[in-house]
Amino acid sequence: MLSLLIISACSKPLVIPEQSKISQSSPAPAKSDTSASSAGGQTTTPAPGTATPPTPVGTARRYQFSVPIEFNNMHNVTISGDSINGRGVPCIKLMNCSNIHVTKCILLNSTDVGVFIWNCSGVTIDSCYISKVASGVFAIGCSNGAINITSNEFKNMTGPYPKGACVQFSNVSGSNSSVSYNRCENISGESFPEDGISMYKSNGEAGSPIMITGNWIRGGGPSTTGSGITLGDHGGSYQVAENNIIVNSGYIGMQVAGGSNIQIINNAITSSAFAWSHLGLGCGNYSGLPSSDITISGNKVNWTAGKLSDQLKGSLSIEKDASFQAGTVMPNGWSTNILNAQIDASILPAAIITR
Repeated sequence: MLSLLIISACSKPLVIPEQSKISQSSPAPAKSDTSASSAGGQTTTPAPGTATPPTPVGTARRYQFSVPIEFNNMHNVTISGDSINGRGVPCIKLMNCSNIHVTKCILLNSTDVGVFIWNCSGVTIDSCYISKVASGVFAIGCSNGAINITSNEFKNMTGPYPKGACVQFSNVSGSNSSVSYNRCENISGESFPEDGISMYKSNGEAGSPIMITGNWIRGGGPSTTGSGITLGDHGGSYQVAENNIIVNSGYIGMQVAGGSNIQIINNAITSSAFAWSHLGLGCGNYSGLPSSDITISGNKVNWTAGKLSDQLKGSLSIEKDASFQAGTVMPNGWSTNILNAQIDASILPAAIITR
């Protein structure tokens, strides 16, 4: 799935202090954690719900106010400590760039995306706070990999569909890419999200899958197509989602929607009943392309469906933990998932965003 609220900028003048804000450097973007083997192989991972907590962004620093930043064909640059109101454009737009590090920035209030990445490689976005934007980070057409989104806080994505993801990869391929240890929260009535994290037509490599690890995602709806995490959307390959915690994420908790060599392993997924909540853990092939070597194992699921079509005999809600599409092959490890697990919304702290 691919997956308008505007707040006026601070009254201080928006300036670009070139020396303090943007520096030429040679940052080394964080490589993805490839401790998991390629999809379909054996993995050694912690128990679900015990992943290392994402690092808080915090507020104990000073920020420089900046107008939106657009780079084309720039290389070896760090953007640090900026506070940007995007309004009608991306807060940061990167095109044809390499070795870019965006760190410790505040990106706010755009009817477009927080960070737009096109045809880039070696981009790391970490320790940023991104809020009230249509989508948080959108990476598209990046064929040389090394796109890493780590330890950021995303709050209240405003969509609407096809936007609305905290992080979406579209046609991203190559090695050393990851979406890890982020905190994502969408508050009902203040947001209109689609997916928390979406992998659309994206491909890792056998020895270096796209890693989606240790993220905390809470809140979703009222979309009846959104999810906490979707892998293999319209195909894709070599993607691993492990040790994530998903709470009340909308229509679906986590799902594989197609593709090959894809794993969903050792995650914790739970939801109370909402008018849009449907299924905790799902698998199918909706891409129209071949799909094989899907592993869904060791996940803890306790999901209550409140969607009208799921209600049975007048009950207000039913438990609907897991399902895979009729006519598809049962995913590897399916019987190891723990359904009706003893988990609920308290699996996450009351406050997961530090700002």
